[in-house]
Amino acid sequence: MPALEGRTAIVTGASSGIGLTTARALAAEGARLALGARRKERLEEVARELGDRHVYATLDVTDGASSTAFVERAAAELGRVDVLVNNAGLALGRTEIAEGSDEDDRVMWETNVAGLVRITRLVLPHMEDGRGHVVNLGSWAGREAYVAGGMYVGTKTAVRALTYVLRKELVGRIRVTTVDPGMVGDTEFSDVRFAGDPEKKAGVYRGVDYLTPDDVADCILWAVTRPPHVNIDEIVVKPLQQASQDAIVRRS
Repeated sequence: MPALEGRTAIVTGASSGIGLTTARALAAEGARLALGARRKERLEEVARELGDRHVYATLDVTDGASSTAFVERAAAELGRVDVLVNNAGLALGRTEIAEGSDEDDRVMWETNVAGLVRITRLVLPHMEDGRGHVVNLGSWAGREAYVAGGMYVGTKTAVRALTYVLRKELVGRIRVTTVDPGMVGDTEFSDVRFAGDPEKKAGVYRGVDYLTPDDVADCILWAVTRPPHVNIDEIVVKPLQQASQDAIVRRS
């Protein structure tokens, strides 16, 4: 029997990258999903791939009305929510704090932090004690500050702190996990961060056998398929060639 047969899950930011590969992994193990993302056309592509047993709806985690409507629909159609994967997030720019953009900072904070809290707050009433599991997608950036990381580092540090708070508040009731990857390629992350500049994107990953979204999805799947009495507090996963943000071995 598939490991998640009879269980349900919500994945935010599910139309591409880690969100999409996580949706595929959970669906392959039998979970019924509610998948949310901003881009309707991309969600329609996901629906064609995964089939109509799942729920698909547009979702902007920075918008209260959008978030409420999404969670209410998901809960109504799924019956309850067993797993929440808070994946929606982004980075904008790579500049020193003194040269940053107020608007970029606002969008990152509203998406990565306030949006994560908003969705979690809406979903928790639909989780059963002893069955529910919240998985927050963090980052190595939330564990190591680096020059020109700016508000992105700040948001991911906040995600880690908030995960610790949740773990204490929900102890004995709901499992809480943070998955914090290092360099992950084959996503739109750097396209968004560098406004589509291919040279800047290539420079990040040049000479590195980086993680793929499937690698991260595999970590998430492992965490949510442990026995109910086991809580995986934290998973930190990085490429073999990366020890830290400034200790990366690049092949020529």
